Amino acid sequence: METELLELFESVKRAADAAADGASSNGPEVDRCIDALKTLKKFPVSYDALLSAQVGKRLRQITKHPVGKIQSAASDLLEMWKKIVIEETTRDKKNSSLDTKSSTKTETGKTEAVKVQRIDRTSSIKVEVSAKQLSTINKGDSANYSRSESVKIEKKVTDMSAAMVEKKPKEEKQVSGMKKPSQTHNGPPKLSAMIKCNDAVRDKVRELLAEALSKVYDEADDDIRDEVNACDAIRVAVQVESVMFEKLGRSNGTQKFKYRSIMFNVKDPNNPDLRRKVLLGQVKPERLCNMTAEEMASEQRKLQNNQIKEKALFDCERGGPPKATTDQFKCGRCGQRKCTYYQLQTRSADEPMTTFVTCVNCNNHWKFC
Repeated sequence: METELLELFESVKRAADAAADGASSNGPEVDRCIDALKTLKKFPVSYDALLSAQVGKRLRQITKHPVGKIQSAASDLLEMWKKIVIEETTRDKKNSSLDTKSSTKTETGKTEAVKVQRIDRTSSIKVEVSAKQLSTINKGDSANYSRSESVKIEKKVTDMSAAMVEKKPKEEKQVSGMKKPSQTHNGPPKLSAMIKCNDAVRDKVRELLAEALSKVYDEADDDIRDEVNACDAIRVAVQVESVMFEKLGRSNGTQKFKYRSIMFNVKDPNNPDLRRKVLLGQVKPERLCNMTAEEMASEQRKLQNNQIKEKALFDCERGGPPKATTDQFKCGRCGQRKCTYYQLQTRSADEPMTTFVTCVNCNNHWKFC
């Protein structure tokens, strides 16, 4: 195929050179070159033949021929060869991918077959050994031996299944009866001594805070005891005092009353909730510095404050000058004599007092001197 392809192309090349020398677009040389290109186009070619003969590169020179007919025919032939190359390369890629897939399937099938054969061989070996053992036994004893073996095997299987059934609920009971493991905290280790800051006043505040926060260990309930024990009272006291010093300044400065309020509420024996929240981090040191005395107070103290406010509000509403009830005055609106009154000295001392009257029936107000 390669030699024939080269011979045809050489004839095309000679005819193209002759047509270029003649320099006429309708001469016999042009027709001879076009006929040679048509025969070359009908010749069956493949990717391997084109690659080995290298006729594609030489055909590109003919596509630049000065005669237009030869140029168009050569370009058509070159496009056809390009399509053939593209189709064959894509087909080869698909076939290679299918071959790889089939090879992987065959490999997996071989491994599975090998496994099955191994299993079958082992099982057959077991059967042969048992048959040999049975053949060595007498005929009368073989029946008894096989029966005893079957009975033993059945008993073992039934016993194992019963044991498995019995073991499952026991394991479930053990899992359900196990206590939940306590949560492990991977925080920093607890401090064994107070961190000093070379300031006697600040060190005293830290010691008082640590002493107050350490009470939470005895006051905590069983539900949160593990969480409380994982907290470090000394470390929290140092953090609280540092934030207080940054935001409020020194304890004997302008904010000394705020210091006293915080220290009083933290050390208050009737206010364990505030200590617990500060130790567990539910109330941050920054929030503690901005809390009012009412917010830091215990629940009992808040209830007492609310009662005091309600009582004061009630007294304020019913406060004012005392009013007397009488039937001496007659209401000019409704004509009833159910009235209340009180007197005030609204003018000078030598003038009589002013009497303010209110009708109980229609709430009419009037005054007289």
